[in-house]
Amino acid sequence: MKNIAPQITRQRLLIEGFFTKEVTREVLRDYLFGVAGHLHLRTYGEPTIFSPAGMGKEENQGFDAFIPLIDSGISAYIWSKDKFFSIIIYTCKHFASEAAIAFTKEYFKSQEIEHMSF
Repeated sequence: MKNIAPQITRQRLLIEGFFTKEVTREVLRDYLFGVAGHLHLRTYGEPTIFSPAGMGKEENQGFDAFIPLIDSGISAYIWSKDKFFSIIIYTCKHFASEAAIAFTKEYFKSQEIEHMSF
């Protein structure tokens, strides 16, 4: 992908995996604050966490979440039935990708995890 705005610092990390920890709103909230703190990224608000609560397809039930950062944000998507997560960390500040991956893997008690920077 061509960098059409080289003057703007951007780092993006996609982390996906399967979790063994039970994920609730509170667990997801704590993850978002936890990973931000672990990476020294500053938040400026509470996470917004949505759940379709039975609307839509059963296999898509879970959570959609976002926490705003001073330097952009973190989004998390949880599929409860499949015990699968997809998390995107998007910042205008550099952070340690390996630290984010290790924190996420440990937090969600994940045995299988994949990641991609873009």
